[in-house]
Amino acid sequence: MNRYPPHLAKIMEFFKKLPGVGSKSAERYAFNMIDWQPDELARFAGALASAKELLQSCAECGCLTQQQTCPFCDLRTRSAETLCVVAHFKDVYAIEHTHEYKGLYHVLGSLLSPLEGKSPEKLNISKLKQRIVESGVREVVIAIDSTLEGDATTLYLKRELEDLDIQVSRLALGMPMGSSLDFVDGGTLARALSGRRGF
Repeated sequence: MNRYPPHLAKIMEFFKKLPGVGSKSAERYAFNMIDWQPDELARFAGALASAKELLQSCAECGCLTQQQTCPFCDLRTRSAETLCVVAHFKDVYAIEHTHEYKGLYHVLGSLLSPLEGKSPEKLNISKLKQRIVESGVREVVIAIDSTLEGDATTLYLKRELEDLDIQVSRLALGMPMGSSLDFVDGGTLARALSGRRGF
């Protein structure tokens, strides 16, 4: 049995909270950081400590921003005709890396999951509809993971948006069932965006 110093074990436990990080990876990260220079460790600790204060969700679209004006809501560089609906703000960056999409975003912040108490009220659909109407959106692209919760949320959104005079499409080409946007490569995601279809 490994007998780690208590403080090292504490650092490893924090690393294990990250997705995909097991005991071996946590150990490797912790040992690597021990070799960092003190000023590097201090800067890293400072960046983590101030993350919640400096990084906020945009009140309009829900994307992550550090500025007073959200770059994803800037109509000088974005098209208001298309609105891409994603579950989490991390999905925005996966789509942005494709350089395929130039429209606006709307982050739901959650997916429907009755077992976890995530009901339709959590999605705040009224705000989404308001943005569609006020921005003159013509197409809503639903870019949500193809999972049980993702498919349920997508179908719910489609029903809720039926009364609006817009096209509703979903990522299609190249997106395997059960896939997460986090693990889809940029080329596949770009093809899925360009090959989106109505449903």
